[in-house]
Amino acid sequence: MEKIIGPESPTIMKIIALSGSLRRLSFNSALLRATAALAAPVMDITIYPGIGDLPHFNPDIEADAEGNPPAIAADFRAQVAAADGVLIACPEYAHGVPGAFKNALDWLVGSQIIGAKPVALFNAAPRASHAQAALAEIITVMGWDIVAEASIALPPSGKNLDQAGLLANQEICDLLRAAMAAFAEGIVQRRL
Repeated sequence: MEKIIGPESPTIMKIIALSGSLRRLSFNSALLRATAALAAPVMDITIYPGIGDLPHFNPDIEADAEGNPPAIAADFRAQVAAADGVLIACPEYAHGVPGAFKNALDWLVGSQIIGAKPVALFNAAPRASHAQAALAEIITVMGWDIVAEASIALPPSGKNLDQAGLLANQEICDLLRAAMAAFAEGIVQRRL
C-alpha cells in the first residue's frame, strides 16, 4: 500500500475529536488525548470541550428569527464542518449512547454546512458493544461514513488506563498509530 501520511505530506488533516463522556477523569477522553499525542504530524487533532455545554436540542430553538442557531451550537457545527474527519470515543450508559452526546449529535443532524464526514469510532471498553452499535446506526443515518479500518476497541490491557498509562502501553500505542494511519488513508480515499 502506498504511504499517504508522513512528514513529506503537504496537506494537514484537521480532525475533530468528540468524547461522549462528561466525566473529568473520563477514559474515553484520555483515549482521545493519547491518540492526539501519537498522531502523525500531518494530523491536527482538536478535542472539542463543549459537549456538555450545548443546550438541549429543540427544533423551536434551532434557529432564531434570523435563522441562526444558538451561538455555542453554531460554533460546534462550524468546527465539525471545518474538520476533514471526526474521531469519536463514547462510553455506554444503560446499553446506549449517553444523553449529552446524543444531544450533541442531534445539533449536527440538520446542519446544511457540515456534509458527509469520515468517522473513526474508538471503544475504550470493548464489552460496551450496545452503544457502539447504536452510535454506528446514528452516524450512518446522519450520512457520515465510518472508516471501519480505523474503528477500534481497546484490548483488555487498556482497561481503566489514564492518558499516561495508555501512552506507556506499547500494544495500545501501536493500535492507535495503526488506527490513525488507516483513518488518514480513509480520509484521503474519500477525497478522491
